[in-house]
Order: sequence, then structure tokens, then C-alpha cells
Amino acid sequence: MFENLTNKFEEIFSSLKKAPSLDEKQVDEGLKGIRLALLEADVSLDVVKEFISRVKPKALGQEIIRSTSPGEMVVKIVYDEIVSFLGDKNSEISLNAVSPVPIMLVGLQGSGKTTTTSKLAKFLEKNNKKKVMMASLDVYRPAAQEQLRLLGEQNNIETLPIIEGQLPADICRRALSAANLNGCEVVLFDTAGRTQIDFQMMNEIKQIETIINPAETILVADSLTGQVAANVAKEFKNTVNLSGIILTRADGDGRGGAALSMKYVAEVPIKFLGVGEKIENFEVFHPDRIANRILGMGDIVSLVEKASEDLDQENLKKTEEKLKKGQFSMEDYLSQLRQMKKMGGIEGIMSFLPGVSKIKSQMDQSGIDEKIITQNEAVILSMTKQERENPKIINGSRKKRIANGSGTDIATINKLLKQFKMMSEMMKKMSKGNMKGMADKGIPPELFNQ
Repeated sequence: MFENLTNKFEEIFSSLKKAPSLDEKQVDEGLKGIRLALLEADVSLDVVKEFISRVKPKALGQEIIRSTSPGEMVVKIVYDEIVSFLGDKNSEISLNAVSPVPIMLVGLQGSGKTTTTSKLAKFLEKNNKKKVMMASLDVYRPAAQEQLRLLGEQNNIETLPIIEGQLPADICRRALSAANLNGCEVVLFDTAGRTQIDFQMMNEIKQIETIINPAETILVADSLTGQVAANVAKEFKNTVNLSGIILTRADGDGRGGAALSMKYVAEVPIKFLGVGEKIENFEVFHPDRIANRILGMGDIVSLVEKASEDLDQENLKKTEEKLKKGQFSMEDYLSQLRQMKKMGGIEGIMSFLPGVSKIKSQMDQSGIDEKIITQNEAVILSMTKQERENPKIINGSRKKRIANGSGTDIATINKLLKQFKMMSEMMKKMSKGNMKGMADKGIPPELFNQ
């Protein structure tokens, strides 16, 4: 997400940072670049105008002109305004109501509302320790109710049983009653969507709102639709008591315009991002961290949190014990590759790192891509147990056999063995607490002092 915007901003700020001082002409030139970058990212024109009008007077202030690092000060001003537009802090789901707490999800058809309902349910069960029931009110789209039932079944989330022919208003009453009887603390209502906003749709949502009196009414919007998503948010805000937004398909949105526009247009916070198809691909929206990512500063905090959730703690502990003894085998390297895949692969991790566009450019020049993880995995699996434990015994004939077994060539085997040797040396230095050695390899020691 925000890849295109990040690349543009990095270019703009790179030239501003080089300037020993900034005059009005340079600031105007920088703001012109920012304006174009935002418009290309599909941020709505009104939002772009407001954003620039806030940044310009601060960037032209005497405080900036006389600053020893004016470029950095402009970056800070832009960062603060992005955070302001996205929301000053993350907004949690409100569960401060009589149990079972009703939460209504609204949005257009195709925005990912049903999948998001199951993701939110899983999130509340895991992070808020709440027992959740899901209820589908979509009696129009074929198999919509069945889709939610299957998602509940696959992920062990309670779902209201389907009664054919029942109207949404009656389903609401039955869901609240069933949740009460089953000891569910939260009920998520997946409302029907349409291909476009119409009178019938809005009337039905208002009727549902009156019946269930939701603690939250959350708009589910497809981030790929950019300004359209912002306009949809405005329409729903004018009809119901909208309290938050969940942006779906954020992983496929290289522009990021929807995120920057929606909070400003709808005047409600973005609460979550859907970042993939799997039920766990669901992130809390942190405005300050997103601002860091937009400006190419990375998001190490989120990366560390993601790692703690995704990585196999038992395997990590075993690896740690081996490292203390100065041991690191090809089997351990295979485990590292699989953990990387679990965290979203190279691109998934890269999206959280500072200077992502430069890293990506270097990777492209070196021919490094996602296939390398799968390829290296195949090579290691083609080795014998003895070879994995002691790669030094891999001679010419063994390399030929491994290459044939993995569908690669000897050059690929040599490259992997070289990577493993470097990784092994690095791990040994880590085990001795040699942080200077880590810095020499280009890895900042502070990353290991979190």
C-alpha cells in the first residue's frame, strides 16, 4: 500500500534535504510535487487543496528558513499533517454497551463486507477475548448467508442459523435473542450491499439501525476504488450514524488515496485495514505508523508486532538455544525461510522497512524476488539430512545431485551456500553479542534492542 506515493515523496524530500537552506521558490516547487503526487494517488481534489493550504504557511515560516536542516523540518510538517488527516491516533472498536453489543457493517456489494465480518469477529475473539456471533442480513445476493455460515464454520465462529425467507428486520431480532441465550458478548450484522447506493438500500439500513441500536456502524470500503470510496463514505455518513471505516484490499492498493481522503471526507476514523484474503490478514489502523510508511520512514514497530504474532515461538526458542552454542545449520536456514514466507515473504517484510523504494530498486538490480525463497526451500529439501547439518561436505557431485533434485543448476546451489555461509557467520556474531559485527553487515544494532 502507498508504494507509488512513497516513491514520489522520497524523490521530493531527497532534493529538499540536500538544500542548505530553503527559499519560497524551493518550497513552492516541493509543494507542487506533493500536490501532483497526492492527485496521482487518487486523493480527492478538496483534500489535496486543504492539505497544501495547511502545509504551505508552516513550511514558509521563518523558523524553517533559518533552520539548520530545513528539508527535515518540511518532512516533519508534512508528516504531522498526514497524521492529522488520517486521525491523530488509532480508534478502537467501542464495546461499551449492554451485552450482546451490536455492531453493524455496511457498504457496497463487492467491497469485501462478508469476509471482513469474519475477520473482525476473529480479531475480537483473539484480542478482546469476546465471544462473537455473526448474522447475515443479506437476503438478496445468492448464497450470501451461506458464505458467512461457511466462514464461521471454517474459523470456529458462531453464526446465526439461516431461516429461508426471513426478512432482515426479523433476522435482527432473532440474532439478538440467540446471542443472549448463547452467551455471546458481541453480534456482528453483515448487511446487504448494492452495486450502487439507492433509496431502498438506505431505508433498510436505517430500519436495521433503529431495531439493533448499534454501538458501532462501520463502513467497509474497497481501497482500490480511491475517490469513489470517499464519496461512498460521505453518502453513508449522511444517512446513518457512521462511526468508523474498514478499508479492504489495502495490500493491492499502490496509490493509497482512499485512506488519505476518507477520514477527512467522512469525519470518522479508519479503524482497520484488510491486507489479504486470509482471516488473519487484518491490521489495526495506526495513523502515525501509516504516515511513516507513506513518507518512506518504515514501520519497525508494526513489523516487530507482526513477527511476534506470526512466528513460531517454539522454533524461535530452539534456534536461540543453538545460536548460544554457536550452531546454525541448513535446517535452521530452511526454518528462517519458512518464517519469512509466513510473514508475507520479501515484499511483506519490505513494506515495513525504511527507504523501501531504494531497497526495492537494489533488489531488482540484483535479480532478487519472491521466487528465491521458494527456490532455496526446494534446494534445501533436495539435500540429505547429513548435508543439511554440515553443508561443508557438499562437493561437486553432491551439488549436481541437489541441482537435479530441485530443478535448479549448480550456480544456484553455489549462491545458496554462499548466502548460508554469510548468514551463519552473522548468527555466530549475534550469539556472542557482537553488535558491531551486525553493524558492519549493514544491520542497525538498535533493531535488536527493541
